[in-house]
Amino acid sequence: MLALLLASQPVAAQVLPLDQENTITADWLVYKGNTNQLVPYVAGSNVESHAVHQWLRISSENPFPVSLSVQEGVCLFLNNQLLFVADSTAAYTLDLSEYAVGLKPIDGKYLLTVWHPEQRPAISGIRNTETVPTVVAREQDQVAYKVRVRETINLSPFILFMLLIGLLYGALKNNYPSDFSSLYNINSFLRVSSLEEGFLSKPISSWSSILFVLVFSLSLSLLIAAIHTEMHNVRLFNQIFPVSAADISTKVLFYTVLIFLFILLKYLFLKMMAFIFGLEQIVQLQYREFVRTILFLGIFMPFIVLVYLAFNASMPDLILFFSNVAVALVLIITVIRVFATVNTKAPVQNLHLFSYLCATEVIPLAIILKLIVFNF
Repeated sequence: MLALLLASQPVAAQVLPLDQENTITADWLVYKGNTNQLVPYVAGSNVESHAVHQWLRISSENPFPVSLSVQEGVCLFLNNQLLFVADSTAAYTLDLSEYAVGLKPIDGKYLLTVWHPEQRPAISGIRNTETVPTVVAREQDQVAYKVRVRETINLSPFILFMLLIGLLYGALKNNYPSDFSSLYNINSFLRVSSLEEGFLSKPISSWSSILFVLVFSLSLSLLIAAIHTEMHNVRLFNQIFPVSAADISTKVLFYTVLIFLFILLKYLFLKMMAFIFGLEQIVQLQYREFVRTILFLGIFMPFIVLVYLAFNASMPDLILFFSNVAVALVLIITVIRVFATVNTKAPVQNLHLFSYLCATEVIPLAIILKLIVFNF
């Protein structure tokens, strides 16, 4: 098979500059059956092929680390020798120079093949990984290499989403001034009686309340997306979408839908748990406080995103910690407020009520913190 591919390779595909040694390029090839040739792969074309190929110059003297963000089942071959099989949709790193040892190059090049048994492999997730010397091995007098985890962020999607959030908040203030005032007035926020005012008396029962929740979901999802700029680190996301097909905008929209559905479905969850515990009378009060608190705190999310984008390049570790703490505080303060509000109607020292609140607030909080804040 390798001999056939080499014989059928176009002349243009065989020319590879010397400065491209140990480098994955965008010059992928696919096998065209009716011509028995390797032709350039064009993204979005209708060519049905489960394999893509690329000729590489590999120097065993230098490392050739490659980052793979691929679907489950993807296989890598080098000169028709199987190197790797992805057992799940996730991120991997391989050093191709190690696998080239013992293989005979053809005209100084090796044929890299990416194959999937059921679909065309997503090759956009296969890219070079920069290496920088970090540790000098004293005993072996060799240089170890550390993968750079953080990459330059494309700020354009974040700026566009920030403008969109600002416009949405402005539109909500102009079209629903009474609801906006009842939500974002500090005096109303501190009064339990304000839960009976405006749409909070019947949360998620009007278009205005749905729009407020959507804007909050977008704000929080934008912050989460900004924190986790490396797509291959998001394990929850990887299990749902192929990593290579996901960009910043897709990630933000995905989290927006996820947060929005969580807020809506929480009411059904509370109704079910309250029925089990026999505490149906506090569901409305509990859910109103939950919605009011997260919406009030959500208005600060865009400012935190601005801080993150402004200082992430100069103080990445500190800003990452600050942003994660901000997300955690939104969730923790919400739970504390719910406990305090429910306590005005029934003492939470009651073991039965305390167990119910732990089941409906504390345990979900721990799960969410694990998935969003501490899973990366």
